[in-house]
Amino acid sequence: MSDEPREEQQRIGVIISDEPRINDEIRVPQVRLIGPKGEQVGVIATSVALNLAKEANLDLVEVAPNAKPPVAKLIDYGKFKYNEKIKAREARRNQSTAEIKEIRFRLKIDDHDFDVKKGHVTRFLNGGDKVKVTIMLRGREISRPIGGVELLQRLADDVAEYGTIESKPKQEGRNIIMTLAPKGKKVHTQSEQRRRGAESRAERQARQAARLAAKQEAQAQAVAEAKASVSPQTSDMKKQTSKEGSNAEDEN
Repeated sequence: MSDEPREEQQRIGVIISDEPRINDEIRVPQVRLIGPKGEQVGVIATSVALNLAKEANLDLVEVAPNAKPPVAKLIDYGKFKYNEKIKAREARRNQSTAEIKEIRFRLKIDDHDFDVKKGHVTRFLNGGDKVKVTIMLRGREISRPIGGVELLQRLADDVAEYGTIESKPKQEGRNIIMTLAPKGKKVHTQSEQRRRGAESRAERQARQAARLAAKQEAQAQAVAEAKASVSPQTSDMKKQTSKEGSNAEDEN
């Protein structure tokens, strides 16, 4: 890539792209060709490779431009780009994106408040996030931090089912800090949520399909009943018309 400033590159019309060159964009005289199934065709003229691509209704894509000669492959470039986009989306979806949540305690905390904050810590750990727990010391508490360490250890023991101590309690100025890490990875939690979501969508679609089928069946039955009720009336009218015609003939 050029070391010229971006403004200079734009001024002289330099186009920078991460996309590979395809088909007529490949200007080298020869390429090392790879077939659509990964077979090695060998070094051939680029014009011949382009003809092979057209005959196979595929694209000639330069996959290794710095090789001597460059390596090109016969593929369906549109399908290739679509599959790459799907893979990238799945990779982002499955990527673990753990965050660090923070919970703060006072050394003299009552049992109710402790249980409430413990519930928050449990929820964060279940969600796959780390938790930074801070005990804030005041006054003489700074000189007796052992109570804060005991409080943090009590919390760690209570949530041991969901997380482990990643960073042991340590005093930093007026605070005592401990970090808890979840036992399960966040990606597993996300996968479970996606699985449940997929099952829920499938159930909704099944219910909608069942309601639609029942509605169509009811409509078909209503049409059949209407036809059945019209048919006898039509038959009676035909008989009456035939009878009137016979009477007219008899009178003549």
